[in-house]
Amino acid sequence: MRQSEMLVPTLREAPAEADAAGHRWLLRSGMIRQLAAGIYSYLPLGRRILLNVERIVREEMDRAGCQEVLLPIMQPAELWEESGRYTQYGPELMRLKDRHAREFALGPTHEEVVTALARDEVSSYRKLPFTLYQIGTKFRDERRPRFGLLRGREFIMKDAYSFASDWEELDRTYQAMNTAYSRILERCGLDYIRVEADAGTIGGQGETHEFMALADVGEDTIVTCKYCGYAANLEKADYQTSGDIEKKEGSLEVPADSASADSVLQTDQHSGAENVVRISTPGVRTIAELTTFVGKGAEHMIKTLLYVADGQLVAALVRGDRELNDIALKQVLGAEELILADDAAIAAHPNLKVGFLGPIGLNLPMVVDADVAVMKSAITGANELDEHVSGVRPGIDFALERVERIRFAAEGDACPTCGSPLIFTKGIEVGHIFKLGTKYSDAMGASFLDRNGRQCAPVMGCYGIGVSRLMAAIAEQYAGDEGIRWPAAVAPYDVHLITVSWKDEQQRQLTLQLEQQLIDGGYTVLVDDRDERPGVKFKDAELIGLPVQIVIGRGAAEGQVELGSHALAASGESKRIGLTAQEAVLYVKEQLTS
Repeated sequence: MRQSEMLVPTLREAPAEADAAGHRWLLRSGMIRQLAAGIYSYLPLGRRILLNVERIVREEMDRAGCQEVLLPIMQPAELWEESGRYTQYGPELMRLKDRHAREFALGPTHEEVVTALARDEVSSYRKLPFTLYQIGTKFRDERRPRFGLLRGREFIMKDAYSFASDWEELDRTYQAMNTAYSRILERCGLDYIRVEADAGTIGGQGETHEFMALADVGEDTIVTCKYCGYAANLEKADYQTSGDIEKKEGSLEVPADSASADSVLQTDQHSGAENVVRISTPGVRTIAELTTFVGKGAEHMIKTLLYVADGQLVAALVRGDRELNDIALKQVLGAEELILADDAAIAAHPNLKVGFLGPIGLNLPMVVDADVAVMKSAITGANELDEHVSGVRPGIDFALERVERIRFAAEGDACPTCGSPLIFTKGIEVGHIFKLGTKYSDAMGASFLDRNGRQCAPVMGCYGIGVSRLMAAIAEQYAGDEGIRWPAAVAPYDVHLITVSWKDEQQRQLTLQLEQQLIDGGYTVLVDDRDERPGVKFKDAELIGLPVQIVIGRGAAEGQVELGSHALAASGESKRIGLTAQEAVLYVKEQLTS
């Protein structure tokens, strides 16, 4: 391909919206352009990378025995109402109406559509198991699109859905997809890790794992143990708690000397409890402000947070230096919907003093984090404006009716498997596999007759991998000081022939000769035949980042070419390495043979 005939609008500076290294280089190398927030066009070079990623994904899906389909992007709202997700999915679901006022959604995923297909087409165990997959555009109305292709509102994804007659069949498919995903990421040249994960809005009735590409710009925190190999997303990460908390049927038994919260507050107010001391804290509402005011660390304090769980106001208590895991709290409560209480929810309870909340006398359902339950004494809000209390003893000054692990793991916590310190790293979620069970088939009435003639719901799994996100993750991991050096498996072209002066007959002829030899050898070639200064060509070559760069310049008269800067960097040479054209072809073969 001639570069003079190709749309490759390189930039000397990155646009202001570029907020990650890979994103900056994708823009500067002319591979993508932003149309609107979270919506991108793929230019010729970027599209070729995307197609190469798709090819790898497609080959591994086919190898795993999956069948490719193409499902509609516009999905009737009725299907989502059948599954119960139309309201549950929230504002990220893009909704629209046709001219007849019928409601539709632009699919962020296709569980409903594929379940409806199976419901209509599969009636016997003889047609099971099978797995369908597609590669296509998805839509998600992200509140804050960022990092270019990593978090967009329109993106390209491979989604697959398996149907089995029982859990054993699902287990085999799940493992096959796990292997396929590992192969995809390895072939793309990514440094990745598989972690335990939360099912989120997809839901399910079994295990779920995420595949994380390691990158500092990643929005996910990966919790690992280097000694036993434990790995989980922060949302799912477990840990060993401090102290010996005896649980019975999921809750802590209240100590015998524990008083009710109301009576403790009454004692404090009217008879003067020995331990609970009031502190005047005018305008001190946050943990950071409180630590400064009283001169004690946040680990000595209890935060009281208010949430609305399926319409009911609840309180959650965590230590001042810990962060509440709302996903864990939602699971503990068994809630369909859990949101942080807003002003409107709190306004219905005028006695609640936000910023000064505490567990003593708080007449709300309360979940206490396990770390709070073992505190000897703590500082909390007094439930009165501009006041806190110190000397508060969990289990004595307020009841421990429900104790659970509802905080995020913290770096240095003890590994749940071996007790070693947990380590935090950042990652980009590029793939996610789920055991759905019968969540969707039950809700949508999909069934088949088993070997004994019984009506059964198919056991489902789903498996997503972000194709455009894979491209962005590769860009992040392979970003350098001058551009991205693309792995050979996904690069838009194999070889970049950089002709210093296309007007020079000898340089042009040697370029054409070398190009043909490479094409005959099965390689794809980009030829820089532009009428530009050498410095411009070399700079653009670094931005484009093809695996092999060959420079055809003044040595052309003697049949000599030079290797570009990638080879120099790899070899530690300070000046260009001269080769004959035939040696250059052999070098390409050596570098690009997997």
